[in-house]
Amino acid sequence: MTVSFRKKVATLLGAGALSLCLASTMLVGCANEPAATDGEDQAPVDQPADQPATPSEYSFTDDLGNEVTVNNPQKVVACMGSFANIWTISGGTLIGATSDAFEDYGLDAANIAEVGYFTDPNLEQIIALEPDFVIMTGASTGRDGSASQVDLRDALKDAGAEVAYFNVTTFEDYLKMLRTCCNITARDDLYEQNGTAVEAQIADIKAKAAAAEGEPTVLLMTTFSGGTRVQNSETMSGAMLTEMGAKNLADETPSLLRDFSLEAVIELNPDFILVVPMGNDDAAAMRNLEEATAANPAWATLDAVQNNRYITLDKTLFLFKPNANWAKSYENLFEILYS
Repeated sequence: MTVSFRKKVATLLGAGALSLCLASTMLVGCANEPAATDGEDQAPVDQPADQPATPSEYSFTDDLGNEVTVNNPQKVVACMGSFANIWTISGGTLIGATSDAFEDYGLDAANIAEVGYFTDPNLEQIIALEPDFVIMTGASTGRDGSASQVDLRDALKDAGAEVAYFNVTTFEDYLKMLRTCCNITARDDLYEQNGTAVEAQIADIKAKAAAAEGEPTVLLMTTFSGGTRVQNSETMSGAMLTEMGAKNLADETPSLLRDFSLEAVIELNPDFILVVPMGNDDAAAMRNLEEATAANPAWATLDAVQNNRYITLDKTLFLFKPNANWAKSYENLFEILYS
């Protein structure tokens, strides 16, 4: 091999080695570069408008116009059974509740203190629990409307608790309170389950009622050991009857609201007489009404009585707030009125 030839080979080998070196350097450089991330170039996901800014803090105006701000409350007291139920089906937990929450809604008493009855919640017991949030009713309570939880607000605020008042009569009121509670707990899934889905069921039932023939006349009453009262369309069950296309006779005869009169009922002769028993003893409540009606033979001549339309309603659906079971209340009324 000549010297000239050897020089050419060496030159070619050197060039090849340099190319391999450059290629290797480029590959290593690429391998060491950081991967692209979803950082500043990625648009932020908007929070839904009906959700709180963060799961830990939420501000709202309660039904009495008070501005309320809660910060992921963990020590909550509910001063009405239906409100205790709404809070728990919104994903919240309780440290205290009034006795009707246990009696009427089956609240587990294992780790929850009883703080009196909703007509007379025990302020000292509530404060002793050191709550960070107290849920109360803004409506007057008791049969005579003489009790009020509003009077307890200042003392609870002084003790360091945030207080919110709700007024719930209709399904729409329930839906509004449920929305607020689910915003506080950041459980939109539970609002869908216990609110939106129920609302859709009720809409279907109302549509069936609207398509049904006739406008049945109804006398709606509550009865308890001390007497009987007539309910108009401003009450929970009365409002549902109106929405279902019935005519509530108490709306046309407001005197019945002040003074229950068998003579007036007999003169009105409703298509349906619906009764909701109140108190702890349904039999005693109904016995009071039966004794009163038995004293007037004309009662048996009423169309509702003769046609088996003198009906006792389930108080879990028509006295207590049915909450997530509200569609069952509407369906029950549809079956009574139109089946």
